[in-house]
Amino acid sequence: MATDLPERDAEGYLIEPADWNEDVAKALAEGENIQLNDDHWDAIRFMREYYEEHQVAADARFVIKHLAERMGKEAQKKLFELFPYGYVKQACKIAGMKRPRAWSTG
Repeated sequence: MATDLPERDAEGYLIEPADWNEDVAKALAEGENIQLNDDHWDAIRFMREYYEEHQVAADARFVIKHLAERMGKEAQKKLFELFPYGYVKQACKIAGMKRPRAWSTG
């Protein structure tokens, strides 16, 4: 069953992060050829909590720090394994963030 995705910009980022839910995340991940697992969800849920608290997308270093609590020094490498085309391009998109303006797409 296909999920009707909320309105997105030309690059596929949600226009309104409040429109996000886990079904939207699954559909966005599918569009990025990512099968979400527990590690993806750990990063995504942290990003959503950070956004709720600060009203901005978490910088990658905060997500790496969060993952390091569970994964240790492999966290940075793991983040890029989870989202091979980049934190901004894939993690932010799947977590329902607006396209970060100041960051590279790397």
